[in-house]
Amino acid sequence: MGGINPYIESAKYRLPTRPYRISFRHAGGETVVEVDPSRIPYGRDGLPGGILEIALAHGLALDHACGGVCACSTCHVIVRQGIESCNEASDAELDQLDNAPGLTSMSRLGCQSVPDGSQDLAVEVPGWNRNLAKEEHH
Repeated sequence: MGGINPYIESAKYRLPTRPYRISFRHAGGETVVEVDPSRIPYGRDGLPGGILEIALAHGLALDHACGGVCACSTCHVIVRQGIESCNEASDAELDQLDNAPGLTSMSRLGCQSVPDGSQDLAVEVPGWNRNLAKEEHH
């Protein structure tokens, strides 16, 4: 899937200009990813350089039922460290986050959260979400 949601205002973000790391804590343990700004965009799910896009490009399973267009909350993540380096959450993102279980003050949608590379991040991928049915990866 992927693409743009024509019903919301586009999020404002800055892409990184230097490499940085994201440490993903997930059900399978922890995975540290080196983000290379010259390789952005990695894919087409979520905003270019966003947490969702980076996770998927590095083989991490992060649900995203809407294809990363800010129309659900299945890519809910908790940015435990480095949230200051991420773009500000839009009203549309905050509206979708209201549907995420386990919401915290550090919660973001992976599809909308774009780090600027000014610091490393620690991101928790909750072991649950609203996507009760999953398809096999093609």
